[in-house]
Amino acid sequence: MARYTGSVCKLCRREGEKLFLKADRCLSEKCSFNRRSYAPGQHGQGRSKLSEYGMQLREKQKLRRIYGLLEAQFERYFKMADRKKGVTGEVLLQLLETRLDNVVYRLRLAGSRREARQLVRHGFFTVNDHKVNIPSYQVKPGDVIKLKEGATDSTLIKGILEANNGQNIPEWLELDTNSWTARVKFIPSRDQIDVPVQEQLIVEFYSR
Repeated sequence: MARYTGSVCKLCRREGEKLFLKADRCLSEKCSFNRRSYAPGQHGQGRSKLSEYGMQLREKQKLRRIYGLLEAQFERYFKMADRKKGVTGEVLLQLLETRLDNVVYRLRLAGSRREARQLVRHGFFTVNDHKVNIPSYQVKPGDVIKLKEGATDSTLIKGILEANNGQNIPEWLELDTNSWTARVKFIPSRDQIDVPVQEQLIVEFYSR
């Protein structure tokens, strides 16, 4: 299965809520969801009651799309979570939150997870002074993430940093805006992960 290359606005419309996949556009009047909040397609405006399976599927698809994962990738994360100690749904969210691309997004060093993934792939960040260009890299408590030397010469990075005042950073992360160095303080608990999903429905989906 290839990565989705269509309009990401259609994904928000399909899930019936904003997933904030296009950075500032999602907050502007240009947001497609504001103008057409119904599902895309010929029958998008029709009303249909979801079955139990349908609700489970929609939650799974919503979470997968929020983090920008392929189906096989998402299923691997679920299997990893299922093998670990703890509540499977919470562990799944923790694994997704501690991906490097998501951490970059949470630090407001990218406007969206898609943009964060691109910046990581282009080698704009180091972890513990080592260049890491793998978006799925799992960070751990104590890891130090930093913009590589010379990154601020990029017009894109300059624009992002100018808008970043160090506010609205999750409490499990800390960011020094003078050196643009961040540290992972601890693994977030469920109430510290701002993702609008019912993860138990996803666990039920894979437990069928």
